[in-house]
Amino acid sequence: MVKPFDEQPGIKQVVSGYTGGHVANPTYEQVCSHTTGHTEAVEIHYDPAIVSYADLVEIYWRQTDPTDAMGQFQDRGDSYRPVIFVQNEEERQIATASKQKLAESGRFSDPIVTQIEDAKPFYPAEDYHQNFYRKNPLRYQMEEMGGREKFIQDQWK
Repeated sequence: MVKPFDEQPGIKQVVSGYTGGHVANPTYEQVCSHTTGHTEAVEIHYDPAIVSYADLVEIYWRQTDPTDAMGQFQDRGDSYRPVIFVQNEEERQIATASKQKLAESGRFSDPIVTQIEDAKPFYPAEDYHQNFYRKNPLRYQMEEMGGREKFIQDQWK
């Protein structure tokens, strides 16, 4: 999820981490155990004069399968569920309108199940998870781009 945002003009920083759970400062292993309630997420720092929140939401849709409530591509489980975390009512309205537009587009035959939830405390992931696509380009290519790339090409022609 980092690379597509990281490559956009106006993005200052993309931080991998965890949010939405009930354990402070969770580790990757704890989140993977599916006992903390966290979702893997990215925190995006951006310049709204260059890229809007609405633009970020549109980028998000093109990176996920919004019809799969139990994970994303090879990543399975509730810690990989599709969710947009919002900071305020304006962001909620933008995300909700975008979700509605996507649902009405007919692009997907299954319902859009991506949740829109209030942001919770965000905990940055361990250093080895930051900028994974840069640190491990071959593994990223094999793991992330296989099924995801085909899905994106098929759905967003």
